[in-house]
Amino acid sequence: MSQFKLSSTESRPFGSTPVPASGAPLRLRSGARARAAAIQTLILAVIVAAVLAFVGLIWAGLQRHGIGFSLDFLDQPAGFNISEGLTVAQGPHGLTLVPFNSQQTYAQALLAGLYNTLVVTLISIVLATVLGVLVGVGRMSRNWVVKNWAWAFVELIRNTPLLIQIIFWYFAVLLQMPGLADASLLHGALIASRQGVFFAWPAATAAASHYAWFVGLAVAVSALGVLVGTPRRRRVAFVASAAILALGLAFTGWPFSIEMPEASSFSVSGGAGFSPEMASLIIALGVNFAAYVAEVVRGALQSIDKGQWEAAAALGLGHRESLWVVVLPQAVRVIVPSLGNLYVTIAKSTSFAIAIGFPDMFSVYGTVGNQTGRALEGILIVMVVYLLISLSISAIVNLYNRRVMKKGAR
Repeated sequence: MSQFKLSSTESRPFGSTPVPASGAPLRLRSGARARAAAIQTLILAVIVAAVLAFVGLIWAGLQRHGIGFSLDFLDQPAGFNISEGLTVAQGPHGLTLVPFNSQQTYAQALLAGLYNTLVVTLISIVLATVLGVLVGVGRMSRNWVVKNWAWAFVELIRNTPLLIQIIFWYFAVLLQMPGLADASLLHGALIASRQGVFFAWPAATAAASHYAWFVGLAVAVSALGVLVGTPRRRRVAFVASAAILALGLAFTGWPFSIEMPEASSFSVSGGAGFSPEMASLIIALGVNFAAYVAEVVRGALQSIDKGQWEAAAALGLGHRESLWVVVLPQAVRVIVPSLGNLYVTIAKSTSFAIAIGFPDMFSVYGTVGNQTGRALEGILIVMVVYLLISLSISAIVNLYNRRVMKKGAR
């Protein structure tokens, strides 16, 4: 029999879609990419043009009123004091942190405000995280009292404005505390009064300078172990570092001692402490955002498959052990991205400190702008600083999130 060879069209099943030429998909994809790039370029050009037009309008308005744009005011003496805060100044051994005084410049005043902002941000983040995780886990408790108290805390805090909470903690709590002579908690280790909150704090001893050499050597050995890369050598390096630190303690003695606060009628010496303004701001931010952290934790815990609870129960673990050992570590991958957003919001919310007279960066900017008339330059500096703080927090959280995701993938 003679053989007949069917064409590609004849051999195609009835109703099937014709196969395009091999170069057609590539041309379609390249055309789509070109159109997407053109649209993105056009959008970017419109945004840049709008920004330049806005800047041009501002510049034209300044020129009409004879106002120039200059940062020279930053080198001028401030002429005002700040109730608290450290700034950077030249000392006998180089740059150091010193209390701000009226003889220093406007730039140093803004640095003192930045110092206060960073301190409040870091402490509030830690407080909100710890308290929020505890409350979020409490929402999952089988204890009726714990579960409902956690629910009431979250609902009360989340449905109350942050500014009102700051004012409440300042006027209704901190300023209503007893004076220094009558305020003492935990046998003098904690003093809570209307003049501020003071607590015990480590203080360097005479052996600290000698012990620093052992610390430096231990850090160098640990860094060398990390750079080598093999797990065995890394463990050996860490053990050697711990031995060096222990040997340093044996030769030099303890480098730190616990310094207790001692209150008199009008002041406190020793230890460390916060002013009532800083303390109320830290408490308000920590408590307020703890409610949001709690909801993030609760949602993450509920997103974990119920099979994990059942598997933990099959291994003989109780509800509490299953929660802390099995479920919560898996929920970290869900929790971390949302926590990054909350941390950035905490940093920006420190600007509410102006309501109670705490000298954060935004409050100090207000004084600087009123004295110099350089409101535009000052607000641009403040905006850039807050932007850098937010980007730094996001970068740290994203770095940790990538590390957690890699561990989860393995």
